[in-house]
Order: sequence, then structure tokens, then C-alpha cells
Amino acid sequence: MISKIKSCALYGINGYLVDVEVDLSEGLPGFDLVGLPDSSIRESKERVRAAIKNSEFLFPIKRITVNLAPADTKKEGSAFDLPIAIGIISCNDPIDKEILDSTMIIGELSLDGKVRPVNGILPMVYSALKKGIKQCIVPFENAEEGAIVEDIEVIGVHTLKEAINHLKKEEIIPRTIIDINSLMKNNTNNTLDFADVKGQEHVKRALEISAAGSHNVLMIGPPGSGKTMMARRLPTILPDLSFEESIEITKIYSVTGLLPNKKSLITSRPFRAPHHTVSNSALIGGGRIPKPGEVSLSHYGVLFLDELPEFNKNVLEVLRQPLEDREVTISRVNATLTYPASFMLVCSMNPCPCGYLGDDEKCHCQPEQVKKYLSKISGPLLDRLDIHVEASPVKYDDLDVKEKSESSASIKKRVLQAQKIQQERYKNESIYFNAQLSASQIDKYCVLGKEERDLLKNAFEKLNLSARAYHRILKVSRTIADLEGEEKIGLQHLSEAIQYRSLDRKYWA
Repeated sequence: MISKIKSCALYGINGYLVDVEVDLSEGLPGFDLVGLPDSSIRESKERVRAAIKNSEFLFPIKRITVNLAPADTKKEGSAFDLPIAIGIISCNDPIDKEILDSTMIIGELSLDGKVRPVNGILPMVYSALKKGIKQCIVPFENAEEGAIVEDIEVIGVHTLKEAINHLKKEEIIPRTIIDINSLMKNNTNNTLDFADVKGQEHVKRALEISAAGSHNVLMIGPPGSGKTMMARRLPTILPDLSFEESIEITKIYSVTGLLPNKKSLITSRPFRAPHHTVSNSALIGGGRIPKPGEVSLSHYGVLFLDELPEFNKNVLEVLRQPLEDREVTISRVNATLTYPASFMLVCSMNPCPCGYLGDDEKCHCQPEQVKKYLSKISGPLLDRLDIHVEASPVKYDDLDVKEKSESSASIKKRVLQAQKIQQERYKNESIYFNAQLSASQIDKYCVLGKEERDLLKNAFEKLNLSARAYHRILKVSRTIADLEGEEKIGLQHLSEAIQYRSLDRKYWA
């Protein structure tokens, strides 16, 4: 007797269908699993055996062979427990073949027959929809996450017995329905606001520019100057996520098991701030079977690296490729996977090891110490940071002010207007923001007059800038002009953009 159950496995952040084939035959009782299962799947034999018995079903005393097809692809995880158990039961007590052919089944089993949640439900349900599957049976805790996908029925089950009764139409479980519009209105960033930041108008202006053009930014200043506070508020002035962006981010968090409890959709832009002891694989992604890293978890959001020189230099250098390509490719013996990594990089650092450079009373760092401290950041990485801005110490007069600073909502209006201009300008291009301009596109959209060219030439020679820094200045000046609603880049726009590269000379020249 043989039965076939449709299930799903993950490849990167996408799912692919797996046929769970179960065969019962005469002979010595045994339970064999084939089809390149990992250790967690091989261990499912004992979970399935106990779950079937404790759910008051008959476990066959026969030779059981389970094949996970395609057999040449490595499978991992515990999501095959439920389909294996249903496959064994359906061999003894047949279930309508048409129902099984149109149903994808996913879930981990406990010994008493309860169905436990698994990671990656969203991409699995998406893959089922593409393959023409009509309904998905998933753990009850994962049902709302899967129900985000429209045009497919998602059934949440608590136990193995519930799943069997539903498939036999003895006890129909209604599909899970969620209100996507209400989910999209839920924004967890509403507790943070730039109105809380006192002083630092220069830095807030730089962050507004970075948000408008999706530019990477570096803040340099002493401890307590508000660098981290302002970085955490940057997502509040970025545009709201579209439904498509939310889905893509949720896929990544679902696969990694980081989707917050009782939350089926990521509706606010991610903000990730890894510790400076983070490893290469944790930042970029990796492992024996590659998993997304911090750069992918920051997709469509902000990756914040606090105390930049404290990070391992090798770790910082691996950021170069995702910063340029907006995706990261990880190659291992088992697989080569590409994860999305379109994020804004925001960094902060002290100007010297003690952080108080220029304050003769507090700072006693020797020039060699300062040089060694700053040399931890390579020139190529620095070139990829479009904006460098200094955060000065906050004065008492700035703090002792009753009036609130400009709110995030007010800044966000200007950012949205500037981005609208960019989207209209680049509607026939394959880009959305000024930060994504290629060299040929810069020549097309960042045209300078004679006075502007002379100013840029002078700055290029005096600051000893690289070709990449030259292009960064043009991109930033284009964004500043967009914020002002100007079609052409003027002297004032270019001058402000050059100002955000002055640290090249001050610290690294």
C-alpha cells in the first residue's frame, strides 16, 4: 500500500514542493527514511510513531519506507512530521486522493499528537500557490502567517487527529482569514520621534538627506552626543512599507525563525544593530546550510553599526559586496544561495579611542593612537559611505529647552516628496533612489554648470578624493536639490554635499 502527501522544504527564502511517499509492505517491521533527510528528519520516526499511537490511530506493524522526493536535494527541519504521519495513517485508512493531491501539509509533531509551529511557513505557502495547490494544512500558530497569501486556503490545526478529520471531511475546519489592511496600519515605530532629539540640527539634516536618497551615512562624535538615539529614529522618516516589501521582509524573518510572536506580517522597516563582536557569517549569512545574516535581516530597513572601529576589520570588509549589489551570495558545498540585502548602512564612531578628541582636559590620546584607531576603517569602505557628519557635544542650553524639535512626521513629508521626484525621474530606469545611480546615469541626471564643475574640481584636488567619492558627492547633491524641489544642481547643493566629505581630509588624509 502506498500514499503520497505533498509537503514543502526551503531553499534560501523560497519554498519548493516535496512529495512524501509512504509505502507499507510485508516483512520484518521497520521504519526507513530516504531522500537525503538530515538528523532532525531522521529523528521524526520516533515522534511520528508516538504521535500516531497517542492520537488513537493504529500504527502498522509492517515495513515502512518513507521517501522525500526529489531525493537528490538535502532536506532539513521538523516540518515533515505531520505529512509523514498522515501518509502512514492514509495507507491503512485511505483518504480521497484528489484531496491529498490538492493539499500541502506542514507541521512538527509532539509525542502526544499536538502540532507544533515551524519556520518558513510564508514562503512555503507561496510556493504551494504557484504550484496550483488549493489548501495548506499548517500548525495553528502559523496559520495567520500563511493566510497572508491570498487565493489559497490555509487551515490551522492543533493536533494530528484534527488534520485527519478535516481531510476526511468528518470535521471541517474553517480557513484562516486575516485583515491585511489593518495589519499594514500597525506601525511599531510610533514611540520614537525626532522631536525627542535636542540640538544636533546639522546631523538631523544629514539623516534627512540620507533618508531621501537612500544614502549610507557615518556619524562621528563624542560619547553622549546622541548618535545612537538619532540612528534609531531614522526608520520613522522613511516611507511606509508597501505590501510587497512587507512580504519580502517577512519571508526572511520567517525562514530564520525571528518572526515576533503573534505577528504574521512585518509592517515597519527593520532596524538591526549587531554587537561589534559579530562574526562574518552572522553579519553576511552562512552556516553549513546557509541562513540569512544581519544584512538580509535589514532588508528595506537600516543596519546600524555602533562604534565602527571596534568591529573586526575582516567583518567590515565583507560589507563591500552587499553595499554595491544590494544582495549577498553565499556558496557552500551543499548549496549556493542569494539573499536580498537592500539596506541603508548607518555607522557611528568616536573621533579617537577615548572619544573626546579636541578636549584638552578629557582627551590624552597621542596622534599615533588616533591614527591607529581610525585606520581600522579602510578607505574603500569609507568611500561607500555617502555622508560623513560630525555630531558635536550637546550643550546645556540645547537640553534646557521647552519647545519640541521638528517631528519625524514633518521631516517625513519632505523625504516623501523628494522620493516622489526620484521615482518619477527614474520610472524608465531600473533604479528608485539617487544612491543607486550608476556612472552613466550620473552623467545623465547630475549635470553641472561651469561654476559647479570648478567647485567640484577644486574640492576633488584639495581633499584628495577617490573616483567613488566624486560620484558620491554628485549623488548626494542630486538628493539635496530634490529636497529643495530644484531641477538643476546648484552651487549651494554641491557645497553642502562636499561638506559631507570633509572628514576624508580631516581624519584620513
